[in-house]
Amino acid sequence: MDALPLRWNLPKADAAPDSWVETVAQATPGTTTSRWLAQVLWQRQIGFTEPLEGWLNPALYQPTPASALGPAMAIAVSRLQQAIATEEKVAIWGDFDADGVTATAVLWDGLGQLIPKGDRLTYFIPNRLSESHGLSRRGLDHLADWGATLVVTCDTGSTSGAEIAYAKALGLEVIVTDHHTLPEVDIGAIALINPRSLPPEHPLATLSGVAVAYKLLEGLYAALDSPPPLPLDHVLDLVAIGLIADLVELRGDCRYLAQIGLARLQTQTQPNPPYPRPGLAELLALCKRTGDRPTDISFGLGPRINAVSRIHGDASFCVELLTSRDRDSQGLALKGQHTKTLAYEAELANTRRKALQRDLYGQVMARVAQVDLATTRCLVLADETWPTGILGLVAGQVAQALGRPTILLRIDSATEDGSPGLARGSARSVAGLDLYQLFQAQSALLTGFGGHPLAAGLTLPVEHIEVLAAALNRMVREQLGGNGEPQPQIQIDLTVTVADLGQPLFRELKWLEPCGMGNPVPKLLLSNVWFQNAFHKKLRDRQNKAVSFIKTEFELWDDAAEAGFPGEWWGHYRDELPPGRSDVVVELDFNSHTGYHVKLIDVRPTAVGQPGADPGPSNSVLDGWQHAAQAKLPLALAFSQAIDDLSPGEVWQELVGLAKYLARTQTPVTRSQLSDRLRLSPTSLALGLAALETAGFEITPDSHSLAVAAPEQDILTIQFDPDPTTPTPRAVQPFLDVLQEEQFRRRYFAQVPVTALS
Repeated sequence: MDALPLRWNLPKADAAPDSWVETVAQATPGTTTSRWLAQVLWQRQIGFTEPLEGWLNPALYQPTPASALGPAMAIAVSRLQQAIATEEKVAIWGDFDADGVTATAVLWDGLGQLIPKGDRLTYFIPNRLSESHGLSRRGLDHLADWGATLVVTCDTGSTSGAEIAYAKALGLEVIVTDHHTLPEVDIGAIALINPRSLPPEHPLATLSGVAVAYKLLEGLYAALDSPPPLPLDHVLDLVAIGLIADLVELRGDCRYLAQIGLARLQTQTQPNPPYPRPGLAELLALCKRTGDRPTDISFGLGPRINAVSRIHGDASFCVELLTSRDRDSQGLALKGQHTKTLAYEAELANTRRKALQRDLYGQVMARVAQVDLATTRCLVLADETWPTGILGLVAGQVAQALGRPTILLRIDSATEDGSPGLARGSARSVAGLDLYQLFQAQSALLTGFGGHPLAAGLTLPVEHIEVLAAALNRMVREQLGGNGEPQPQIQIDLTVTVADLGQPLFRELKWLEPCGMGNPVPKLLLSNVWFQNAFHKKLRDRQNKAVSFIKTEFELWDDAAEAGFPGEWWGHYRDELPPGRSDVVVELDFNSHTGYHVKLIDVRPTAVGQPGADPGPSNSVLDGWQHAAQAKLPLALAFSQAIDDLSPGEVWQELVGLAKYLARTQTPVTRSQLSDRLRLSPTSLALGLAALETAGFEITPDSHSLAVAAPEQDILTIQFDPDPTTPTPRAVQPFLDVLQEEQFRRRYFAQVPVTALS
């Protein structure tokens, strides 16, 4: 089952006015020009709802005080002060994703300056594979046995009313800090600090779990008679990790905290950081990042922190990884470098996660191929073998590919008394559809649920799965409309050329960072480009074991380019790149290891016959022949020094792969496009096409192109027999023989001295 093609929403035709460009330039000191940046901001209407200067430059932003979170903040601060004064035992209850883990680490470090760690302060994180989000009786029993009298949650607890009542019965009081959906009734906590209680436009309204935990520390530190040894900002690097890794809109204080947190994070890779975190430094080194980019978190640290619970279930050691100093009381390094070992475990977990995710995505899409998508608006799929830890990741991939909310469930085995088991899983939504509201409307079918409007978890009896699927399908059809095929969309921000790619454009667009919900990474459209020097490779983990995850690297060219620009396409093979001219959507990226490069987001062949389109790079050799013939000049045939990278057998395999791609996508192609892509002469290409036809491919020239075009411009359509045959060596050998001779000639004329031609 292939993903639906993305619909490209092109940039607005109107350019940003000069006055707006000047306003942006004044807010971004040090930039030589701000035309590109101003155009993106103009299109996105950023700067119209909040002051532009503070949005772009954190030094000009006025942060909102913790007291703005309401009376609950004052109650929580007072109760913590009481616990500190009376030497109570305090427990932090966290969550197992990156936001929850960093929130736990922030409170562990922040409260740990006021309450002795281990003796009177502890933390608890549920096991992702055996437990769910939120409080549990088992965990509360454990904390009560330890002697806790006060529990402070972070990134969880807003809907845990029944568990908080149980905690009270055990003698535990609970402060809830969270950012998930608010309960409809009082849950019994002594304080519930949740930014969802604020108006949507409030600068604190979109705080994530780690940011709410930080605000609690801010309120507590402000109430102290004397400051603790380390200032509040020593945890800002952890705040940035949780904020950027979570699904929250980075605006207001969210954006401000992420910006200043990134500045703190990058000090971890520099000599003598002011507040060293060796575990963070090791993680950044393993993912080859320096900590100065939001993508260092979203594609580096975040996935590695999340992978620990996805693979192992227990994420508790991640708190130690993020907070341990690897130093003794005299500041000397401890033997064994414990944090290096923990970072290595997180790295291995992430590589295993990648392999499992790719395999599960293939399984799910195979199941989707059996579903009637014309009548199914919400996908609900379940299996007894699917790994729980990565269901949310794959559900997100499927939802994005098919434009439908997707719920993936793991079916647990039946209980000992023979009753059906439970199904636990994750859901991901599409724009305009609130998952939490959907689940709330069907709560009678569920044993538990929670999360964001776009991402949620749920548990339900197995016998309710089909009923839930039917109910959700009906509700989604009613909310989004039942007519028409949903189609994923991509909003393009700028149209550029290959020559525009590089440092100046990157530095302008970097002012948009950190990007996320409501402020995505800028998407760039390049038209009439082609790919060269493409190759794919299977990734390997730190133990040099291959994992089932690949990426293709390439150079991007257009007619104005003096050099190809490097790029990468994750999760795709090189034969999935179309031959000839293409239109592409990319993101411009940079890191210290690979330099400036683009990430390919979507690609489609440039339509033959479009204005300005032609089948490939200009044929300067043919132009030279014609000129020499007209002038009656002597002509010598020569080739560049480039030597063929592929053997004839490898070229045949690439031709087969290209044919499969063209057949699967029903993309028309000209003979010259195939020749340019594979460096084939008309003779060898004809023999290659003939060999393909013996392997189950049907190659049909367009009748119109036959009548009006030269043979090399024939537009071919390729079909593929679903039950293919293997061509005999005799059928392929003529192609291999001719290609071997052509490659020999190219090598010979590339190396022969010019004097030998006189």
